[in-house]
Amino acid sequence: MSSLPKDNGFIGESVAFQEMLSILARVARYDTTVLISGETGSGKEMAARAIHYQGQRRNGPFIPVNCGALPDHLVENELFGHARGAYTDARESQIGLIAQAEGGTLFLDEVDTLTAKAQVSLLRFLQDGQYRRLGGSLIEKADVRVVAACNSDLSQAIDQGVFRADLYYRLAAMELQVPPLRARGQDAVLLARHVVAEAARQYHLAVKELHADTVHWLLGYAWPGNVRELQNRIQREFLLCEEPEIRVRETAPDSDRRQQPDRRLACPTTLNFNEAKQQVLQAFERGQLLRLMSESAGNVSSAARLAGKERRALGKLLKKHGIAPENFRHS
Repeated sequence: MSSLPKDNGFIGESVAFQEMLSILARVARYDTTVLISGETGSGKEMAARAIHYQGQRRNGPFIPVNCGALPDHLVENELFGHARGAYTDARESQIGLIAQAEGGTLFLDEVDTLTAKAQVSLLRFLQDGQYRRLGGSLIEKADVRVVAACNSDLSQAIDQGVFRADLYYRLAAMELQVPPLRARGQDAVLLARHVVAEAARQYHLAVKELHADTVHWLLGYAWPGNVRELQNRIQREFLLCEEPEIRVRETAPDSDRRQQPDRRLACPTTLNFNEAKQQVLQAFERGQLLRLMSESAGNVSSAARLAGKERRALGKLLKKHGIAPENFRHS
């Protein structure tokens, strides 16, 4: 990917997401290391690319590497390269990812999976920008911006002794937190419609609208896999749909059912008029509560003011629908 559109491909209007974009724009201005945190599938690599393409190194390369996919004995070889004869099969010298990222950005995804040895090697490079290829004697220097990402709590990893505190401080010169999809309210619907439009273009099909039940489901589901899960699920539903509107019929795993509207919504024809009306009202009420929590970043008092309700009354509604305000709070 050599470039990004002006909007960086980001889709979202929620307060939590717009605040993240605002911080991202400020972080991108300064040519220093960045640590991006967020759940799996929330869009950390997209955020890293945006930092690169909005920053001073936009004309340089963006080199991503998944640290979790690198075996311990290959980490240094992948990052720093090797000299000829460094090991049995090293018939030619080879540059590493750091050299490939010269003048640009090296994105280290899942940096929390690096072993102790790899952490020492990375820390040494971050301190002065110098490194030595495996089996080589020449000290080389690289002009590279490092952006790292993790989906775990590094402070907890430090306390447990599995991640170096000094490396954390080097990486976290700037920090950015990507909010989970469940804290982004109506963004799930915007994203789903975008996925449908993209799939329709890719497969040369007519665009379809989302059924009202699907909208309720999108707003009520917990999205443990975040944006990536939504993309895969909605594209599959769109491609398999033979009806005028896309309607999600499957229920989620048991662990997530408490986060969703009543399953009977998937088949409202089995309900009488009053039951169906009650189900729709319940789903609408839940959707509004999720929106309020998103816009107020989990602050119940602020949400109550936005809704024109007393805090206590809003709190009872949140409890009724099993919505936890802390899930919408972000740093």
